[in-house]
Amino acid sequence: MSLSQTLRLGRWLTPLCMALAIGGTFGSGISLGGDAETWPRFRGHNGEARSDLKGVPSKWSDKDYEWVVEIPGKGHSSPVVWKDKLFVMSGQEDGIRTLYCFNSFTGERLWSDPLKLDANHLHLKNSYGSGTPAVDDERVYCSTADESHYVVSAYTHSGEKVWNVDLGPFTSEHGQGVSPIIHGELLIVSNDQKGPSSLVALNRKTGEQVWKTERAFRRASYATPFVLEQEGKSPQLICLCGNLGLTGHDLADGRELWTSGQLPMRTVASPVHGNGVVLAVCGAGGKGTMLVAVDPNGSGDVSAKNIKYTLTKGLPYVPTPIVVGDYLFLWNDDGVVRCMEVATGSEVWTERVGGKFSGSPVLIDGRLFAISEDGVVSVIAASNKFELLGQSPLGDPSYATPAVANGRVYLRSFSKLACLKAKAE
Repeated sequence: MSLSQTLRLGRWLTPLCMALAIGGTFGSGISLGGDAETWPRFRGHNGEARSDLKGVPSKWSDKDYEWVVEIPGKGHSSPVVWKDKLFVMSGQEDGIRTLYCFNSFTGERLWSDPLKLDANHLHLKNSYGSGTPAVDDERVYCSTADESHYVVSAYTHSGEKVWNVDLGPFTSEHGQGVSPIIHGELLIVSNDQKGPSSLVALNRKTGEQVWKTERAFRRASYATPFVLEQEGKSPQLICLCGNLGLTGHDLADGRELWTSGQLPMRTVASPVHGNGVVLAVCGAGGKGTMLVAVDPNGSGDVSAKNIKYTLTKGLPYVPTPIVVGDYLFLWNDDGVVRCMEVATGSEVWTERVGGKFSGSPVLIDGRLFAISEDGVVSVIAASNKFELLGQSPLGDPSYATPAVANGRVYLRSFSKLACLKAKAE
Protein backbone atom coordinates (compact mmCIF):
# COMPACT_ATOMS: atom_id res chain seq x y z
CA MET A 1 0.00 0.00 0.00
CA SER A 2 1.47 3.21 -0.78
CA LEU A 3 3.00 4.43 2.18
CA SER A 4 0.28 6.66 1.77
CA GLN A 5 -2.03 3.96 2.11
CA THR A 6 -0.15 2.10 4.47
CA LEU A 7 0.11 5.22 6.14
CA ARG A 8 -3.23 5.67 6.30
CA LEU A 9 -3.35 2.71 7.68
CA GLY A 10 -5.89 1.61 7.93
CA ARG A 11 -8.86 -0.14 11.10
CA TRP A 12 -11.97 1.61 12.44
CA LEU A 13 -14.77 0.34 14.42
CA THR A 14 -17.95 -1.50 13.99
CA PRO A 15 -20.97 0.58 14.53
CA LEU A 16 -21.89 -1.40 17.58
CA CYS A 17 -18.41 -0.88 19.00
CA MET A 18 -18.65 2.84 18.83
CA ALA A 19 -21.43 2.90 21.29
CA LEU A 20 -19.71 0.49 23.64
CA ALA A 21 -18.90 1.77 27.09
CA ILE A 22 -15.42 1.11 28.33
CA GLY A 23 -15.94 2.42 31.81
CA GLY A 24 -15.51 5.63 33.73
CA THR A 25 -16.27 9.00 32.28
CA PHE A 26 -15.38 7.93 28.76
CA GLY A 27 -17.77 4.99 28.55
CA SER A 28 -20.91 6.63 27.27
CA GLY A 29 -21.88 5.97 23.71
CA ILE A 30 -21.73 8.07 20.61
CA SER A 31 -24.15 7.48 17.83
CA LEU A 32 -22.65 5.83 14.82
CA GLY A 33 -25.57 6.27 12.55
CA GLY A 34 -26.60 3.69 9.99
CA ASP A 35 -23.87 1.67 8.37
CA ALA A 36 -25.17 2.61 4.96
CA GLU A 37 -24.70 6.33 5.64
CA THR A 38 -21.26 6.27 7.23
CA TRP A 39 -17.70 5.16 6.51
CA PRO A 40 -16.01 6.51 9.64
CA ARG A 41 -12.34 5.54 9.34
CA PHE A 42 -9.67 3.92 7.18
CA ARG A 43 -11.31 0.84 5.64
CA GLY A 44 -14.69 1.63 7.11
CA HIS A 45 -16.34 0.43 10.30
CA ASN A 46 -13.66 -1.07 12.56
CA GLY A 47 -11.39 -1.38 9.54
CA GLU A 48 -13.31 -4.36 8.19
CA ALA A 49 -13.50 -2.93 4.65
CA ARG A 50 -16.92 -4.30 3.80
CA SER A 51 -20.30 -3.10 2.57
CA ASP A 52 -23.52 -4.85 1.58
CA LEU A 53 -24.41 -2.14 -0.95
CA LYS A 54 -26.25 -3.57 -3.95
CA GLY A 55 -26.25 -2.23 -7.49
CA VAL A 56 -22.57 -1.27 -7.82
CA PRO A 57 -21.39 -2.35 -11.29
CA SER A 58 -18.26 -4.44 -11.73
CA LYS A 59 -17.23 -2.40 -14.76
CA TRP A 60 -18.00 1.17 -15.79
CA SER A 61 -16.80 4.11 -17.90
CA ASP A 62 -16.03 7.76 -17.15
CA LYS A 63 -19.59 8.78 -18.00
CA ASP A 64 -20.96 6.56 -15.22
CA TYR A 65 -19.47 8.71 -12.45
CA GLU A 66 -22.09 10.81 -10.72
CA TRP A 67 -19.46 13.52 -10.19
CA VAL A 68 -15.69 14.05 -10.24
CA VAL A 69 -14.01 16.95 -8.43
CA GLU A 70 -10.46 18.20 -8.04
CA ILE A 71 -8.68 18.06 -4.69
CA PRO A 72 -5.93 20.72 -4.50
CA GLY A 73 -2.43 19.39 -3.89
CA LYS A 74 -1.61 15.70 -3.66
CA GLY A 75 -2.67 13.05 -1.19
CA HIS A 76 -3.24 9.39 -0.52
CA SER A 77 -5.70 9.71 2.36
CA SER A 78 -8.86 7.70 1.87
CA PRO A 79 -12.22 9.48 2.16
CA VAL A 80 -14.37 9.14 5.29
CA VAL A 81 -18.09 9.84 5.20
CA TRP A 82 -20.74 10.82 7.70
CA LYS A 83 -24.08 11.15 5.93
CA ASP A 84 -23.87 14.30 3.73
CA LYS A 85 -20.26 15.14 4.66
CA LEU A 86 -17.10 13.64 3.14
CA PHE A 87 -13.63 14.41 4.55
CA VAL A 88 -10.20 13.83 3.04
CA MET A 89 -6.62 15.05 3.53
CA SER A 90 -4.25 16.56 0.96
CA GLY A 91 -0.83 18.23 1.04
CA GLN A 92 1.32 20.78 -0.79
CA GLU A 93 5.02 20.52 -1.58
CA ASP A 94 5.83 23.27 0.93
CA GLY A 95 4.50 21.13 3.79
CA ILE A 96 1.00 22.59 4.15
CA ARG A 97 -1.44 19.86 5.12
CA THR A 98 -5.15 20.53 4.50
CA LEU A 99 -8.34 18.85 5.65
CA TYR A 100 -11.13 19.18 3.05
CA CYS A 101 -14.86 18.74 3.51
CA PHE A 102 -17.11 17.97 0.53
CA ASN A 103 -20.83 17.39 0.17
CA SER A 104 -20.97 13.62 -0.25
CA PHE A 105 -24.00 13.78 -2.56
CA THR A 106 -22.94 16.58 -4.93
CA GLY A 107 -19.16 16.87 -4.61
CA GLU A 108 -19.40 20.56 -3.65
CA ARG A 109 -16.42 21.70 -1.59
CA LEU A 110 -17.83 23.03 1.68
CA TRP A 111 -14.75 24.07 3.65
CA SER A 112 -11.06 23.42 4.18
CA ASP A 113 -8.50 24.15 6.87
CA PRO A 114 -4.73 24.22 6.26
CA LEU A 115 -2.06 23.41 8.82
CA LYS A 116 1.42 24.79 8.12
CA LEU A 117 4.07 22.31 9.16
CA ASP A 118 7.58 22.01 7.80
CA ALA A 119 8.38 20.05 4.69
CA ASN A 120 10.28 16.88 5.59
CA HIS A 121 11.69 13.87 3.82
CA LEU A 122 9.03 11.54 2.42
CA HIS A 123 9.05 8.08 0.93
CA LEU A 124 8.32 8.21 -2.81
CA LYS A 125 4.90 6.71 -2.07
CA ASN A 126 4.10 9.05 0.78
CA SER A 127 2.57 12.52 0.75
CA TYR A 128 1.75 15.27 3.23
CA GLY A 129 -1.87 14.09 3.04
CA SER A 130 -1.63 10.36 3.61
CA GLY A 131 -3.31 9.72 6.97
CA THR A 132 -7.04 9.06 6.71
CA PRO A 133 -9.26 11.12 9.07
CA ALA A 134 -11.78 9.61 11.49
CA VAL A 135 -15.32 10.92 11.87
CA ASP A 136 -18.22 10.51 14.29
CA ASP A 137 -21.62 12.16 14.58
CA GLU A 138 -20.14 15.33 16.07
CA ARG A 139 -16.58 15.82 14.83
CA VAL A 140 -13.90 14.89 12.34
CA TYR A 141 -10.36 14.16 13.53
CA CYS A 142 -7.06 14.16 11.67
CA SER A 143 -3.39 13.65 12.49
CA THR A 144 -0.24 14.76 10.68
CA ALA A 145 3.39 15.37 11.54
CA ASP A 146 6.74 16.85 10.58
CA GLU A 147 10.01 16.16 12.41
CA SER A 148 9.15 18.52 15.30
CA HIS A 149 5.38 18.22 15.72
CA TYR A 150 2.82 15.41 15.69
CA VAL A 151 -0.47 17.31 15.55
CA VAL A 152 -3.90 15.82 16.23
CA SER A 153 -6.90 18.07 15.52
CA ALA A 154 -10.67 17.94 15.95
CA TYR A 155 -13.26 19.93 13.97
CA THR A 156 -17.01 20.18 13.94
CA HIS A 157 -18.67 19.01 10.74
CA SER A 158 -19.10 22.67 9.80
CA GLY A 159 -15.36 23.37 10.02
CA GLU A 160 -14.88 24.92 13.47
CA LYS A 161 -11.66 23.75 15.11
CA VAL A 162 -12.54 22.34 18.53
CA TRP A 163 -9.09 21.36 19.82
CA ASN A 164 -5.49 20.81 18.77
CA VAL A 165 -2.93 18.55 20.50
CA ASP A 166 0.80 18.28 19.78
CA LEU A 167 2.23 14.85 20.64
CA GLY A 168 5.82 16.01 20.07
CA PRO A 169 8.50 15.08 17.51
CA PHE A 170 8.05 12.44 14.83
CA THR A 171 11.10 10.63 13.49
CA SER A 172 11.01 8.57 10.30
CA GLU A 173 12.86 8.64 7.02
CA HIS A 174 9.52 7.99 5.28
CA GLY A 175 7.26 10.61 6.91
CA GLN A 176 4.00 10.16 8.79
CA GLY A 177 0.74 8.67 7.60
CA VAL A 178 -1.01 6.67 10.32
CA SER A 179 -4.75 7.15 10.80
CA PRO A 180 -6.51 7.77 14.13
CA ILE A 181 -9.52 5.70 15.23
CA ILE A 182 -12.51 6.31 17.50
CA HIS A 183 -13.83 3.99 20.19
CA GLY A 184 -16.53 5.21 22.54
CA GLU A 185 -15.31 8.49 23.97
CA LEU A 186 -11.70 7.83 22.96
CA LEU A 187 -9.71 9.02 19.97
CA ILE A 188 -6.79 6.60 19.72
CA VAL A 189 -3.55 7.51 17.95
CA SER A 190 -0.84 4.98 17.16
CA ASN A 191 2.55 6.68 17.36
CA ASP A 192 5.11 4.03 16.40
CA GLN A 193 8.13 5.81 14.97
CA LYS A 194 11.91 5.65 14.73
CA GLY A 195 12.18 7.27 18.14
CA PRO A 196 10.23 7.35 21.42
CA SER A 197 6.91 5.69 20.57
CA SER A 198 3.54 5.29 22.21
CA LEU A 199 -0.16 4.60 21.98
CA VAL A 200 -2.19 7.62 23.03
CA ALA A 201 -5.89 7.82 23.90
CA LEU A 202 -7.44 11.29 23.93
CA ASN A 203 -10.87 12.38 25.08
CA ARG A 204 -12.63 12.89 21.75
CA LYS A 205 -14.53 15.93 23.03
CA THR A 206 -11.69 17.85 24.71
CA GLY A 207 -8.41 16.42 23.40
CA GLU A 208 -7.28 15.72 26.98
CA GLN A 209 -5.07 12.66 27.41
CA VAL A 210 -6.91 9.71 28.96
CA TRP A 211 -3.99 7.29 28.86
CA LYS A 212 -0.63 6.81 27.20
CA THR A 213 1.34 3.57 26.76
CA GLU A 214 5.03 3.76 25.94
CA ARG A 215 6.18 1.41 23.16
CA ALA A 216 9.59 -0.05 22.40
CA PHE A 217 10.63 1.23 18.98
CA ARG A 218 12.71 0.28 15.97
CA ARG A 219 11.26 2.00 12.90
CA ALA A 220 8.01 3.74 12.01
CA SER A 221 4.90 1.66 11.50
CA TYR A 222 2.02 2.67 9.22
CA ALA A 223 -0.55 0.15 10.44
CA THR A 224 -3.89 1.41 11.74
CA PRO A 225 -5.28 -0.37 14.86
CA PHE A 226 -8.72 -1.91 15.28
CA VAL A 227 -10.91 -3.03 18.19
CA LEU A 228 -11.37 -6.78 18.57
CA GLU A 229 -14.78 -7.81 19.90
CA GLN A 230 -15.22 -11.38 21.16
CA GLU A 231 -18.37 -12.75 22.75
CA GLY A 232 -18.11 -12.89 26.52
CA LYS A 233 -14.78 -11.04 26.62
CA SER A 234 -13.67 -7.48 27.07
CA PRO A 235 -12.80 -5.68 23.80
CA GLN A 236 -9.11 -5.35 22.94
CA LEU A 237 -7.26 -2.70 20.98
CA ILE A 238 -5.14 -4.55 18.41
CA CYS A 239 -1.97 -2.76 17.27
CA LEU A 240 0.96 -3.64 15.05
CA CYS A 241 4.58 -2.58 14.70
CA GLY A 242 7.71 -4.42 13.62
CA ASN A 243 9.49 -4.26 16.96
CA LEU A 244 6.60 -5.75 18.97
CA GLY A 245 4.59 -7.55 16.33
CA LEU A 246 0.90 -7.78 17.11
CA THR A 247 -0.16 -6.52 20.52
CA GLY A 248 -3.47 -6.55 22.40
CA HIS A 249 -4.30 -3.70 24.79
CA ASP A 250 -6.87 -3.00 27.49
CA LEU A 251 -9.03 -0.15 26.21
CA ALA A 252 -9.61 1.25 29.70
CA ASP A 253 -5.96 2.05 30.43
CA GLY A 254 -3.91 1.05 27.37
CA ARG A 255 -1.85 -1.60 29.17
CA GLU A 256 -0.40 -4.32 26.98
CA LEU A 257 -2.17 -7.66 27.43
CA TRP A 258 -0.08 -9.74 25.04
CA THR A 259 2.48 -9.54 22.25
CA SER A 260 3.19 -11.93 19.40
CA GLY A 261 6.89 -11.03 19.32
CA GLN A 262 9.10 -9.06 16.98
CA LEU A 263 8.59 -9.20 13.22
CA PRO A 264 11.65 -9.06 10.96
CA MET A 265 10.67 -6.11 8.74
CA ARG A 266 8.57 -2.92 8.62
CA THR A 267 4.79 -2.98 9.07
CA VAL A 268 2.67 -0.94 6.67
CA ALA A 269 -0.52 -2.94 6.06
CA SER A 270 -2.97 -2.93 8.95
CA PRO A 271 -3.89 -6.00 11.04
CA VAL A 272 -7.11 -7.92 10.31
CA HIS A 273 -9.05 -10.70 12.02
CA GLY A 274 -11.31 -13.63 11.24
CA ASN A 275 -12.03 -17.21 12.27
CA GLY A 276 -10.49 -16.72 15.70
CA VAL A 277 -7.13 -15.35 14.59
CA VAL A 278 -5.55 -11.93 14.14
CA LEU A 279 -3.32 -11.61 11.08
CA ALA A 280 -0.56 -9.20 10.11
CA VAL A 281 2.16 -8.85 7.51
CA CYS A 282 5.53 -7.14 7.37
CA GLY A 283 7.83 -6.50 4.43
CA ALA A 284 10.27 -4.33 2.53
CA GLY A 285 11.12 -3.31 -1.00
CA GLY A 286 7.61 -3.59 -2.38
CA LYS A 287 6.79 -7.08 -1.13
CA GLY A 288 5.73 -8.83 2.03
CA THR A 289 8.21 -11.09 3.77
CA MET A 290 6.17 -12.64 6.59
CA LEU A 291 2.55 -13.17 7.58
CA VAL A 292 1.69 -14.22 11.12
CA ALA A 293 -1.66 -15.60 12.35
CA VAL A 294 -2.13 -15.28 16.11
CA ASP A 295 -4.72 -16.46 18.63
CA PRO A 296 -5.51 -13.22 20.54
CA ASN A 297 -6.52 -15.02 23.75
CA GLY A 298 -3.35 -15.05 25.79
CA SER A 299 -1.19 -12.98 28.08
CA GLY A 300 2.39 -11.77 27.98
CA ASP A 301 4.64 -13.06 25.22
CA VAL A 302 2.48 -15.52 23.26
CA SER A 303 5.01 -16.19 20.49
CA ALA A 304 5.66 -19.74 21.69
CA LYS A 305 2.06 -20.97 21.93
CA ASN A 306 -0.44 -18.69 20.21
CA ILE A 307 1.03 -18.34 16.72
CA LYS A 308 -1.11 -20.62 14.59
CA TYR A 309 0.93 -20.35 11.41
CA THR A 310 3.31 -18.14 9.46
CA LEU A 311 3.74 -17.59 5.72
CA THR A 312 6.83 -16.23 3.99
CA LYS A 313 6.02 -16.14 0.26
CA GLY A 314 3.53 -14.38 -2.00
CA LEU A 315 2.55 -11.70 0.52
CA PRO A 316 1.49 -8.03 0.34
CA TYR A 317 3.58 -5.27 1.91
CA VAL A 318 1.39 -2.15 1.64
CA PRO A 319 -2.16 -3.35 0.75
CA THR A 320 -4.02 -4.61 3.80
CA PRO A 321 -5.35 -8.19 3.54
CA ILE A 322 -9.07 -8.86 3.90
CA VAL A 323 -10.96 -11.77 5.46
CA VAL A 324 -14.22 -12.91 3.87
CA GLY A 325 -15.82 -15.84 5.67
CA ASP A 326 -13.41 -18.76 5.69
CA TYR A 327 -11.03 -17.10 3.22
CA LEU A 328 -8.16 -14.66 3.48
CA PHE A 329 -7.46 -12.59 0.37
CA LEU A 330 -3.94 -11.24 -0.14
CA TRP A 331 -3.93 -8.50 -2.77
CA ASN A 332 -0.21 -8.06 -3.37
CA ASP A 333 1.68 -4.94 -4.38
CA ASP A 334 2.63 -6.52 -7.74
CA GLY A 335 -0.95 -7.24 -8.80
CA VAL A 336 -0.96 -10.92 -7.82
CA VAL A 337 -3.97 -11.93 -5.70
CA ARG A 338 -4.05 -15.02 -3.49
CA CYS A 339 -6.97 -16.73 -1.78
CA MET A 340 -6.05 -18.68 1.36
CA GLU A 341 -7.90 -20.62 4.05
CA VAL A 342 -7.95 -18.39 7.14
CA ALA A 343 -7.81 -21.28 9.58
CA THR A 344 -4.75 -22.97 8.10
CA GLY A 345 -3.03 -20.58 5.69
CA SER A 346 -3.40 -23.17 2.92
CA GLU A 347 -3.55 -21.80 -0.62
CA VAL A 348 -6.82 -22.01 -2.54
CA TRP A 349 -5.76 -20.09 -5.66
CA THR A 350 -3.23 -17.54 -6.93
CA GLU A 351 -3.88 -15.35 -9.98
CA ARG A 352 -2.48 -12.16 -11.51
CA VAL A 353 -4.82 -9.20 -11.89
CA GLY A 354 -2.11 -6.91 -13.26
CA GLY A 355 -0.86 -3.48 -12.27
CA LYS A 356 0.81 -2.32 -9.05
CA PHE A 357 -1.12 -1.61 -5.88
CA SER A 358 -0.71 0.56 -2.80
CA GLY A 359 -4.40 0.88 -1.93
CA SER A 360 -6.24 -1.91 -0.14
CA PRO A 361 -9.23 -3.92 -1.39
CA VAL A 362 -12.74 -3.44 0.00
CA LEU A 363 -15.61 -5.91 -0.13
CA ILE A 364 -18.83 -4.70 -1.78
CA ASP A 365 -21.70 -7.16 -2.21
CA GLY A 366 -19.45 -10.21 -2.45
CA ARG A 367 -16.81 -8.63 -4.70
CA LEU A 368 -13.40 -7.11 -4.00
CA PHE A 369 -12.64 -3.63 -5.39
CA ALA A 370 -9.08 -2.25 -5.45
CA ILE A 371 -7.46 0.74 -7.20
CA SER A 372 -4.09 0.25 -8.90
CA GLU A 373 -1.33 2.84 -8.69
CA ASP A 374 -2.02 3.89 -12.29
CA GLY A 375 -5.71 4.48 -11.53
CA VAL A 376 -7.52 1.36 -12.69
CA VAL A 377 -10.19 -0.17 -10.46
CA SER A 378 -10.11 -3.98 -10.60
CA VAL A 379 -13.06 -6.04 -9.37
CA ILE A 380 -12.87 -9.76 -8.59
CA ALA A 381 -15.23 -12.27 -7.02
CA ALA A 382 -14.55 -12.84 -3.32
CA SER A 383 -14.84 -16.60 -3.60
CA ASN A 384 -12.82 -19.79 -3.66
CA LYS A 385 -12.76 -19.57 -7.46
CA PHE A 386 -10.93 -16.73 -9.17
CA GLU A 387 -13.02 -14.53 -11.45
CA LEU A 388 -11.96 -11.13 -12.78
CA LEU A 389 -15.25 -9.26 -13.17
CA GLY A 390 -14.11 -5.92 -14.53
CA GLN A 391 -11.47 -3.20 -14.78
CA SER A 392 -12.44 0.47 -15.01
CA PRO A 393 -10.58 3.78 -15.35
CA LEU A 394 -10.24 6.34 -12.58
CA GLY A 395 -8.09 8.50 -14.84
CA ASP A 396 -5.44 9.56 -12.31
CA PRO A 397 -2.82 7.71 -10.23
CA SER A 398 -4.02 6.50 -6.85
CA TYR A 399 -2.58 5.02 -3.65
CA ALA A 400 -5.89 5.21 -1.77
CA THR A 401 -8.58 2.77 -0.65
CA PRO A 402 -12.26 3.13 -1.71
CA ALA A 403 -14.98 4.27 0.70
CA VAL A 404 -18.63 3.19 0.56
CA ALA A 405 -21.62 5.11 1.97
CA ASN A 406 -24.93 6.68 0.96
CA GLY A 407 -25.44 4.21 -1.87
CA ARG A 408 -22.17 5.33 -3.47
CA VAL A 409 -18.54 4.29 -3.87
CA TYR A 410 -16.00 7.09 -3.42
CA LEU A 411 -12.69 6.71 -5.25
CA ARG A 412 -9.77 8.98 -4.45
CA SER A 413 -6.75 9.55 -6.71
CA PHE A 414 -3.72 11.80 -6.17
CA SER A 415 -5.72 14.93 -7.00
CA LYS A 416 -9.33 13.89 -7.71
CA LEU A 417 -12.36 12.48 -5.99
CA ALA A 418 -14.84 10.43 -8.02
CA CYS A 419 -18.30 9.28 -6.98
CA LEU A 420 -19.91 6.14 -8.45
CA LYS A 421 -23.59 5.80 -7.56
CA ALA A 422 -25.13 2.34 -7.22
CA LYS A 423 -27.91 1.56 -9.64
CA ALA A 424 -31.43 0.87 -8.42
CA GLU A 425 -32.24 -2.79 -8.56
